[in-house]
Amino acid sequence: MKIGVLVSGAGTNLQALLDAQATGALAPAEITVVVSNKPAARALARATAAGVPAEVVAHDGLPRAVFEDQLLEVLARHGVEAVVLAGFMRVLTTHFLDRFPLGIVNTHPSLLPAFPGIDAPAQAIAYGVKLAGVTVHFVDASVDGGPIIAQAAVAVGDGDDAAALHARIQREEHRLLPIVVQRLAAGELSCQGRIVRGRAE
Repeated sequence: MKIGVLVSGAGTNLQALLDAQATGALAPAEITVVVSNKPAARALARATAAGVPAEVVAHDGLPRAVFEDQLLEVLARHGVEAVVLAGFMRVLTTHFLDRFPLGIVNTHPSLLPAFPGIDAPAQAIAYGVKLAGVTVHFVDASVDGGPIIAQAAVAVGDGDDAAALHARIQREEHRLLPIVVQRLAAGELSCQGRIVRGRAE
């Protein structure tokens, strides 16, 4: 299965996918293109270093539908069959989502449905939870509200700030996301309503 990865920033989750691909652990998934809405995103350099095509579709000044059409054109040119959002900081509409039914996954640094949106580790600390974590989920038109595929818990330490907690959450993200992508590509995930079968762990 040909995978397109959408990114906006440093690309540490992308790197986890690229590392898994390099060892064969991602097969039958194959990353065929990485696309960023930010021309300066470090993730683009990670893709290039791994020999994966890297392209930019800047969203600035574009109507949302035009931006999504340009994304779709790039993905189609590379034969993409499923999409991974790896730190992609744009909300996608049904105009885009409907092209990949149950074929778009995202990773979020909380145990959803707790703390959707931005700055989830900071939200967790401010709320005083004892367990935070990571969720990999299918993407729908809501913000971080799609069906949950896999989760991993991370304990919140008494001395944690948002950065320290996020760093530990990222270690779990980097472990879990390649497993989910591999199982998606292998046809091992199914979804009825909100219930996903074949969860990765």
